[in-house]
Amino acid sequence: MPTLLLLGSNSDIGKACAYRFAAEGFDLLLATRTIDEEQQHLTADLGIRFNIQVSSLPFDAENQAIHAAIYAQLPTRPDVVLTAIGFLGDAEKARTDLVEATRIVNANYAGLVTILDIAATDMTQRKTGTIIGISSVAGERGRASNYHYGAAKAGFTAYLSGLRQHLRPLGVKVITIVPGFVRTKMLGDLPTPGFLTATPEAVAKVIYQAYKKQKSVVYTLSIWRLIMLIIRHIPEFIFTRLSL
Repeated sequence: MPTLLLLGSNSDIGKACAYRFAAEGFDLLLATRTIDEEQQHLTADLGIRFNIQVSSLPFDAENQAIHAAIYAQLPTRPDVVLTAIGFLGDAEKARTDLVEATRIVNANYAGLVTILDIAATDMTQRKTGTIIGISSVAGERGRASNYHYGAAKAGFTAYLSGLRQHLRPLGVKVITIVPGFVRTKMLGDLPTPGFLTATPEAVAKVIYQAYKKQKSVVYTLSIWRLIMLIIRHIPEFIFTRLSL
């Protein structure tokens, strides 16, 4: 059976991806900051429901110093590595609080780059594998409402693009997933238009299809590709006057 290393298995999208890939016959390595009762239940349920091997391991994206050791201790080398880690943070606080700003950048960019570089090196040596990174439409143009988060996601999107170009001739695939609004606990009570908002299960389905078809860049709702095309082409002197 192929094996998926899922980073951020406690997130809503992470859980949905765990069930989707398990249903397709993947063994799972579930990595999360805290292995609590909920995570233990998820691990047991997936193993019993789909008759697969499921392991949970502690993983903190912000503790980059131990990422190499964590990867080296995996019980098996993954065929697919998927990042489902995201931290919106407090945008207002981040403007004046270096700790909050650093957490946002590390969780959404720097901490993911560290572990994916390690996975990429391993997959390059084996000449096989797929890396799937979940970025965000927020990274396509900086907005006043969450520019630390958007900047981190922009960096992650650019990283995945460069990694994809580097690894393509080496037999390793890199897929960038670009969600818009997703009904998760990270979104909280923020009201969003229904036709622009996906469910975690719908996102997981898109991610698996992107993996099967070996796509490069996939928007979880196709309408977001058009929306972001328009936003990217708004002249700066107009964009800076918008409330976004």
